[in-house]
Amino acid sequence: MATQTARPRLLQAGIDAFQQTEVRQKVLFTLALLLVFRAVAHIPVPGVDVEQLRETFDNNAILGFLNVFSGGALRNLSVAALGVYPYITASIIMQLAGGLVPRVAALQKEGESGRQRLQIYTHWLTVPFAALQGYAQLLLIQQLGGVTGVGFGADTALPTVASLFSMVAGTMFLVWLGELLTEKGIGNGISLIIFGGIVAGMPELLGGVIGGGGLGFGRLVFLGLVTVAIVYVIVLVQEAQRRIPVQYARSTFRGGRMYRQQGQTHIPLRVNSAGMIPLIFAFSIMIFPPAFFQFVARTVDVGWIANIADFLQRTLSPTEPVYWLSVFLLVFIFTYFYTVVVFQQQNLAENLQRQGGFIPGMRPGRPTQEYLTRVLIRITAGGAFFLGIIAIVPFVTTRMFDVQSLQISAAGLLIVVGVVLDTMRQLEAQMLMRNYEGFIS
Repeated sequence: MATQTARPRLLQAGIDAFQQTEVRQKVLFTLALLLVFRAVAHIPVPGVDVEQLRETFDNNAILGFLNVFSGGALRNLSVAALGVYPYITASIIMQLAGGLVPRVAALQKEGESGRQRLQIYTHWLTVPFAALQGYAQLLLIQQLGGVTGVGFGADTALPTVASLFSMVAGTMFLVWLGELLTEKGIGNGISLIIFGGIVAGMPELLGGVIGGGGLGFGRLVFLGLVTVAIVYVIVLVQEAQRRIPVQYARSTFRGGRMYRQQGQTHIPLRVNSAGMIPLIFAFSIMIFPPAFFQFVARTVDVGWIANIADFLQRTLSPTEPVYWLSVFLLVFIFTYFYTVVVFQQQNLAENLQRQGGFIPGMRPGRPTQEYLTRVLIRITAGGAFFLGIIAIVPFVTTRMFDVQSLQISAAGLLIVVGVVLDTMRQLEAQMLMRNYEGFIS
């Protein structure tokens, strides 16, 4: 009986989930839309020579690195080559604008109606971002010989506009898929789209490591253990939090007399409050300098300018230490910046005071806010350092194992683990609502 009870709970929870009609429909709907996403990722934009494009990608480290973050869609110059990253960039800007633009801050406080209005603004902002990013990538790929006919001349304007329209439409379609997943499926739809792209590229990555990496069995086992250790640390830090005790004074009437009761709860301040956003932001920024300098080196006729641009392009290549040091610093700085800005927008001290809550030993109002900010800054140091290390893991492992295909970063693992944990929590909530034992609890 003990052996039967000790059977894998995860398997039993999965069986219980599929026995519930509503949960089963949500899970199957999520899988169906992910399949639609992967089908769209194989539709190339008009007029692309796929074989020539793949050959160009095989010979260029920058393009190979960009391809990792598109889930392999950029290698085919698919209509989904930009993924949902322009939308994420627009979302970050709108969120940060809440601390700078009064109108945006007012909308953030209006509840559901304000959230819907901000969502519309984010969608509109995504379109120019997608067009700019798509055009920059087309120019870069053309400079490297992957495509031709990019520009706004008499003969190239129409094909270029057609390609840009296709890529922007693909991005907006993926955003729509992600929001549909959030509404009717399991998990956060935008994160699941990114998750699907990363997971879809893993078989090819593993094939390159095992088949073409030249690793012996011992080094391959060691690499597997390193990967397991990274996943363990990611889960540990993602779930780590500092719990700030909070007490609430409640008044109740009994028998015509008033009694004061004390209730206690806590504020969970996460070590990594920013999630994967600093990584996406840092890599998005670091994509442009090597691409820009490469473009200048190939187009400018002035010798000394071309030489400087070529030197900077090689220095900031994803294979060089300067690139990864820059990524580490950007991730570290932006983790602090994003965490503090979002925390200030939450107005925790004001909300606590309004609800009659207080932190023992702290006066309500500004002293509480300053105390929470100090604690958050201290624990965010660990989260920022953790994200910085996660960002540079591919450079370290590439140098250790001398396998270029390892340039898929631990950022990918962070995204995958984070999405899996979030999806399991939502599935757990669905199960607990129906009095079933969940996946985690």
